[in-house]
Amino acid sequence: MPDTTTDRKAASLDDAAKLERARVLSEALPFMQRYDKRTVVVKYGGHAMGDEALGAEFARDIVLLKQSGVNPIVVHGGGPQIGAMLTRLGIESEFSGGLRITDKATVEIVEMVLAGSINKQIVAQLNQAGGRAIGLCGKDGNLIVARKIEHKIHDPESNIEKILDLGFVGEPEKVNPEILDVIQRSDIIPVIAPIGVSRDGETYNINADTVAGAIAAAMGAARLLLLTDVRGVLDKQGNLVEALTVEEARALMKDGTISGGMIPKLETCVDAAEGGVEAVVILDGRVRHAVLLELFTEHGAGTLIRKTAG
Repeated sequence: MPDTTTDRKAASLDDAAKLERARVLSEALPFMQRYDKRTVVVKYGGHAMGDEALGAEFARDIVLLKQSGVNPIVVHGGGPQIGAMLTRLGIESEFSGGLRITDKATVEIVEMVLAGSINKQIVAQLNQAGGRAIGLCGKDGNLIVARKIEHKIHDPESNIEKILDLGFVGEPEKVNPEILDVIQRSDIIPVIAPIGVSRDGETYNINADTVAGAIAAAMGAARLLLLTDVRGVLDKQGNLVEALTVEEARALMKDGTISGGMIPKLETCVDAAEGGVEAVVILDGRVRHAVLLELFTEHGAGTLIRKTAG
């Protein structure tokens, strides 16, 4: 008879509770088999990353995925933390068209916060939960070759499009997944900061959703999970849309059903699905164990987007 405190507590459960736990584990089996030795990319951010309790649960869930045979890759953001550090250091940000201009001094802080502070905090949480995690950014192993992003805005006065120079803000030009292939053959969980490097050695800050989508496509992932602070994609009545094809997603963006910050997320989903990811899910990171609910149960936790229906 096991004699640990945990086992004694479990032994004190009534028969109904014990059977319920066994049922949940048993029903997870076919889902575990579906993702066995498959890659799942999880973009971690929003409220889930800022809440200590949710962060600890997220770490345990990712470690559980690895222990069950799934190959998770975590990609994280950190916008609020970057803003807080710039304020702390007295670096004033310049904005144009509502977007932050990332100059040379700013991108150094961005790299410090993303690839340093935040990345290592997540690595520590995963290790504390019993996993073996390693922190990376796009510079490591030349993982993400980036190019300067061209952001176009419409000038209402001249009625023409203008290119807005955002400074050291980039997008993935190429993902070299060799280092991730090596890591996935081990028991190590990679945690990736969205920093890329250009062909001439310049450092670029990249949107974390975009990085997650590019990595998922390059790895031929079974799933890309984007943790957000909303329930998923909502229709015009505010109801959750549980599943979309790429064509349907484009239609929702075109008719104005989708607006604001959800548009770039959905564009990332469309690009990833067309790039070879089996399905992408926008899910609510505020829901406890959202990742496990999505992958290991029949109850989805958000909106699933795939190339075609089925």
